[in-house]
Amino acid sequence: MRNIRHVNLADQQGRVYCCLRNRVVDLDDAQKERFCSSCIMYAGDAQGLGVECEWEDARAVEDPHTVTDPQEEWRSNQVKQIPNDSLAASFIIDWD
Repeated sequence: MRNIRHVNLADQQGRVYCCLRNRVVDLDDAQKERFCSSCIMYAGDAQGLGVECEWEDARAVEDPHTVTDPQEEWRSNQVKQIPNDSLAASFIIDWD
């Protein structure tokens, strides 16, 4: 996987998707101080419009990946893909 820069623009309610917390959060001073300021994924303030984060993303997204809907971004990150060549794919039960 490769690191992708995620430009999380705040929605009308001032919320963004936070990968660290795996939830949609209010991008307020408390969030910035408690989480963003010490997060290894933090990569900037999106020119005051949100927050930029950089992390390994298994999804097929552009780099940078601009997020305008934090709820949709959360939903999209709940789906985990299992590669076809994984160990789990090698277990096939023949019921015959």
